[in-house]
Amino acid sequence: MLLHKIVEREKIEGILKEFTGEIFQFPPLRSAVARNLRKRTVHSLELLEMKGRHVLFRADVESGVYIRTLCRDIGDALLVGANMVELRRTRSGPIDESYLSTLQKLKDAHTLYKEGDDKLLSGMIIDPEQVTKDYPKIVIKESAIDAMAHGATVFRKGIIEDMAEGNTVRIMSPKGELLGMGIRDGVNVKPTVVLIDRNVYPKGWKSS
Repeated sequence: MLLHKIVEREKIEGILKEFTGEIFQFPPLRSAVARNLRKRTVHSLELLEMKGRHVLFRADVESGVYIRTLCRDIGDALLVGANMVELRRTRSGPIDESYLSTLQKLKDAHTLYKEGDDKLLSGMIIDPEQVTKDYPKIVIKESAIDAMAHGATVFRKGIIEDMAEGNTVRIMSPKGELLGMGIRDGVNVKPTVVLIDRNVYPKGWKSS
């Protein structure tokens, strides 16, 4: 973050504490979502280093927090103005920098894969179960799986277990397989990502 005027470290640390917890944000002008006031949670803000007007800090935030907007709002609270200069994402959900690979390693893995050795490439692919483990889940009937595989909405009568909170959910089979991801539509769930192939489970629906 670049402050538009120099501010004492203690004052900045105090303001960062004030921005920890629930905050309200308008998405920036150039964003993929509607510019409506939204409430989000900032879990922690840690000042790591200062050099003149440049402030390096670590933010642990809920999905949907705009760091560019956060920098601007912090600058306004300090009465000097500020803007984001650089952003580095070090974690998204359960996936952190320990999973990173260089483009050279990816190229080498692809070359070996074409030669018949898929060990290196397989080690770089993250299991979808690992990526989605923090999301709540629903379990659906086997008779509803093939329809879901074709992109159909999972209706309430096709859901066996639903202890999930929130809009985005994992869709699981009774056997514990990850079938895909979905978004709630009232009491129903609309698939957004389908991981199960069609015709693996018996067809339990009729064509119109």
